[in-house]
Amino acid sequence: MSSSRYEQGLAKLQQIDGQAGENVINSLRDIAPDFARYLIEFPFGDIYSRPGLDLRSREIAVVAALTALGNAAPQLKVHIEGALNVGVSRDEVVEVIMQMAVYAGFPAALNGLFAAKEVFAARPAACTP
Repeated sequence: MSSSRYEQGLAKLQQIDGQAGENVINSLRDIAPDFARYLIEFPFGDIYSRPGLDLRSREIAVVAALTALGNAAPQLKVHIEGALNVGVSRDEVVEVIMQMAVYAGFPAALNGLFAAKEVFAARPAACTP
């Protein structure tokens, strides 16, 4: 295992998700610490660190994908926070989620909008870059 891969992933996780990402990792330490490490190394150390897309574009894609899944509200909330952290506006988050109604159906889009509403309510507009 490369410690630089872990360190790079941890730095990227902090940059994108901040405390919300750390909370996910910490919640896994007592049940599946290896899985927590995998979450840091692979998605954040390997994929998010690739040069092909900026973090803003990556988070838009993740919000769309998690919305389309329709069954990943906790992860969607973390990534809506991440999207806001890397410069996606609230209006853009809403538009991305609404777009998913076309491809994933209205129930998935509704679930996504309600997740966004919770995130927005817990995060004052002044905290959004």
